[in-house]
Amino acid sequence: MARIQPKPLSQYPWYIRWFLRRQQRKYGRVLAPSLLWGRLPGPFIGMLVTLGFFQRRSFPLSSALRSLVSIRIAQLNGCHFCVDLNSYNFMQAAGAERKAADVERWRESSLFSERERAALEFAEAVTERCAAVDSRRITALRARFTDDEITALTAWAAFQNMSAKFNAALGAEEHGFCRLNARP
Repeated sequence: MARIQPKPLSQYPWYIRWFLRRQQRKYGRVLAPSLLWGRLPGPFIGMLVTLGFFQRRSFPLSSALRSLVSIRIAQLNGCHFCVDLNSYNFMQAAGAERKAADVERWRESSLFSERERAALEFAEAVTERCAAVDSRRITALRARFTDDEITALTAWAAFQNMSAKFNAALGAEEHGFCRLNARP
């Protein structure tokens, strides 16, 4: 249950209500984080615009890799909504159900490529202790990523951390996109 209850839809600005109606048509209901973010219309619109740039085809990282990294960041932050949504997104992009289920055990699993392992390790460092990201880590990433890709990975990890921390702190509820990572 969300720790902050949604306002009546009529109290959100018209442009937020428009977005919420579109989301309801797409997913069958409005997603909990949107009702929370909708309380702050300016930052919410800014976040949606930023997300749009991340999702462009020209973005240096594939949607599958972004979703994989997002699952791990969500797990570390305790955002069950984000694990649910990003597992679903990963399965849509990569069709790899077993890999989506194994993200928490990526170090032991043989399912992950070296590039994916490098991205997951970096995402964990950014999430757990950003000060631990030093020149040595960036140099190690360069074996598998260009500088533009490293910048994109860092931006994506920062964005996902903001989103996951916000959702987890306010108790954004899962939607039920993906039952792979369902909580007991």
